Amino acid sequence: MMESFAYSAPATRVIFGSGTRASLADEVRRLSCHRALLLSTAPQRGEADTLAADLGPLAAGVFAEATMHTPVDVTAKAVAQVRMLDADCVVAIGGGSATGLGKAIALHTDLPQIVLPTTYAGSEATSILGQTEGGRKTTLRSPKVQPEVIVYDVDLTLTLPPQQSAVSGLNAIAHAVEALYAHDRNPVTSLLAEEGIRRFAQALPRLIAASDDRSARSDALYAAWLCGCCLNAVSMGLHHKLCHTLGGMFDLPHAETHAVILPHAVAYNGPAAADAIQRIALALGATDASAGLFDLANRLGAPTSLAALGLKPSDIDRAAAAAAETPYPNPRPLSQPALRALLDDALCGVRPTLTPSVWETSHA
Repeated sequence: MMESFAYSAPATRVIFGSGTRASLADEVRRLSCHRALLLSTAPQRGEADTLAADLGPLAAGVFAEATMHTPVDVTAKAVAQVRMLDADCVVAIGGGSATGLGKAIALHTDLPQIVLPTTYAGSEATSILGQTEGGRKTTLRSPKVQPEVIVYDVDLTLTLPPQQSAVSGLNAIAHAVEALYAHDRNPVTSLLAEEGIRRFAQALPRLIAASDDRSARSDALYAAWLCGCCLNAVSMGLHHKLCHTLGGMFDLPHAETHAVILPHAVAYNGPAAADAIQRIALALGATDASAGLFDLANRLGAPTSLAALGLKPSDIDRAAAAAAETPYPNPRPLSQPALRALLDDALCGVRPTLTPSVWETSHA
């Protein structure tokens, strides 16, 4: 018998394919806009300038100071630029940093957003905004920050370096993994999650082997959208909480932190989410979900330890305390000692396995 559930689909227009960036001017006009502010990080300034040239008189200017974790002071500068240029929409090109800045601007101004993703972050498909202030990262959900249009152009991902492709994909897989054991999960999101994990698990090794493999790039970008839809539809748990804590407190790189933490978060929750863990393993083509995720990261050349990202042993107690201080839905109850053990394993790059009796004995 089907269980009761609730599912909301966002009203976002999605254009997917190769060469779709050519539709940008039409999409700006479709929104009845005439002065678009282009957003990017400093390294992607050239791509933003190219888009501005493509838009011609529809481009109001370029703001190329988007920053990881969306610091509120950068947002304030961008909003001032919006007002000075009298922009009536924003166009973000890049990964989560540019997308996050567009969302933050929309939160303050209600301007419509168009996003052209160049990574697999998936945040463009969500109404979620993470912001950092004073070394602390907080998140909110609001329809105000949901982008109106996403232009997925496979061509824009061809230059994403293999290492960044790997960690960006693992970051997106985390959205689907947590959707499968979310307290508000539903059958639609679970199907999207399984397909997203499966597509990524098959595509990422191919594009690491040949970064110009258009078929692999297309599958990965499609998987990113599926995983982003999962992130938008249901609540996230321990994995995302830990990553936000580590990113906000220690300024660890976003996607890399997700890549390291994910196998350990799955091992932590495994004994309390058996059905979800089995579905994750099947989608990965593995017998053990946590070890399978760790092995995939290792195979892709992604980091597998927090130490490699710059975290110190002396940081672990602070991180565990911060992650445990605010209750939130999670399959397994949160315990500061158990979270500390999880972070110790992640710090050292221990390969986790999901043998419940052994794991619970050593991490109780």
